[in-house]
Amino acid sequence: MDWQILHREIKMLNWIILLILSVVSYFLMRPAWTLGVILGGFAMIANFGMLQRAVRQAFNTDRKMIRGKAAIIAKYYLRLLGLGIVIYLLITREWVDPAGLAVGLSTVVLSIVIMGIHMALKTVTREAT
Repeated sequence: MDWQILHREIKMLNWIILLILSVVSYFLMRPAWTLGVILGGFAMIANFGMLQRAVRQAFNTDRKMIRGKAAIIAKYYLRLLGLGIVIYLLITREWVDPAGLAVGLSTVVLSIVIMGIHMALKTVTREAT
């Protein structure tokens, strides 16, 4: 499967899962929990997008590395540090519920797992026919 198609489907699934989690938490949980889900989801979707862009820029069309490994690793750790600071501020200022934030932070993981299960089932059903 082409990476661009797969990436587009994962991005769409990220937003769908975030919407579902946000709506469910809005009706069933406290506002701090819902805000945690929303902000955690936004943070992870943005982080996933930046990671995808950094990897794409690191390779040219021949799949050869343009930039050095050190630059890619440095960007990764800077992004991780920024995400850690945001999470620290959200929790220590008590703007969000930590459990709700953890649910929101799992948005991209859920998308990738669901996509993997979907692709595996598609492969199994194709082999059965």
